[in-house]
Amino acid sequence: MKILVVDDDLELLSLIAFALRQTGYLVVEASEGASALAAFANEQPDLVVLDYNLPRMNGLEVLKRMRAEESRVPIMMLTVRSDEEDQVEALDHGADDYLTKPFSPRTLLARVRALLRRSGVEKPAPLVCGDLSIDAENRSVSVREGSAVPLTKLEFRLLQMLVAHAGRTVPVERLTSHVWGYRGTGDRQLLKQLVHRLRQKIERDPAAPRYLVTVSGIGYMLRASEEEN
Repeated sequence: MKILVVDDDLELLSLIAFALRQTGYLVVEASEGASALAAFANEQPDLVVLDYNLPRMNGLEVLKRMRAEESRVPIMMLTVRSDEEDQVEALDHGADDYLTKPFSPRTLLARVRALLRRSGVEKPAPLVCGDLSIDAENRSVSVREGSAVPLTKLEFRLLQMLVAHAGRTVPVERLTSHVWGYRGTGDRQLLKQLVHRLRQKIERDPAAPRYLVTVSGIGYMLRASEEEN
């Protein structure tokens, strides 16, 4: 299940994305209105978490443009504002919920689950990325419509981050932070071992990987198809 998170506070954006990913959601991040609208159109998220106070194009304008597309995707507004007028305005323009900062990750996740439940998409559909199909509920992956292969929790987190950035290089530091958390114990060597184990599960020849490739000196990239090589 895919969630678009939009916030210009990059630290908060990362924390929200981390909390959602830890719960098994695929997260797409955007830090301003234009990129949020592009991600909304291209990524087709199941839910949007949208900050009210964005620079240049504020969250209310982004909300209006999303609803102008006649989309029924649930949208939760985040804001430091607590004025009743702001909340009513957002709800009147199509927001489905309104959460005032600061909030705890536990509260955010509960509100996300409630919104998804009300919209009837609480149970995630398998995420398809080229030849790969990832089942978040059963924590498994299948390649080219083959049998589902179970993943460990760490393998799933690694694949989840790579799928979210398929076709782009993800730096080692970002991967270790996502897999082991901000206070985790991950390092380059542990990540290398984890990549090795994941390749055993998705590659025809793990010694000559065609999906999960190393980008020397930077990190790793997931290719959605063998034909991309």
